[in-house]
Amino acid sequence: MRQIWIATCFAIIIFGCQVISTDEAQKAEDAKSKAEVLEQNAAPEGTKKPPSLSEIITKPEAQAVDPIGKGPLDDAITCLSRTIYWETKGEGAAGMEAVANVVMNRLGKEGFPNTICEVVMQGSEQGACQFSWWCDGRSDDVEEEKSYAIAKEIARKALNRQLTDRTGGALSFHHRKVSPGWAAEYIMTNKVGEHIFYKPHSKTTK
Repeated sequence: MRQIWIATCFAIIIFGCQVISTDEAQKAEDAKSKAEVLEQNAAPEGTKKPPSLSEIITKPEAQAVDPIGKGPLDDAITCLSRTIYWETKGEGAAGMEAVANVVMNRLGKEGFPNTICEVVMQGSEQGACQFSWWCDGRSDDVEEEKSYAIAKEIARKALNRQLTDRTGGALSFHHRKVSPGWAAEYIMTNKVGEHIFYKPHSKTTK
């Protein structure tokens, strides 16, 4: 009898885990589908109407995507979250939001791609990445889950158009400790966290 009871409990636990796993997978898929629409709407040719409640990515949905930071970079939330995470390691929320602003500002603009993943990976084919973390030769897997969870929440808000642009419309940025030559050709818009942000004088882009 005791063996039957143990087997029953074990089966309930296994079934419960499967239900939770399925639920999280569904949340992740819902988030990815919503993000695809939201990034299209954020591009210049997209609708500028605020997303409806049904279109907004919820916090549980965003957190279900790439839960341990080791998944492939093939969806908007993961690409944006990893960029925020790696470009701003050790910074506070303001610096993280500013990097998210730049990615969203670039989306679909002249000289930049129409999807977040393409924006993040731009230049890699020439070995001159726009975002250095993407082709620095090191692992892109997340090392700090808590910081990555914050990055995903900021990515969610950026896609939902719930972030204020801290950068003043910037399309480029660099760390305070470096002085790239291209910076002299741009207008500095703000300093946030460890980075300085810029936008072009005209339609030209970096």
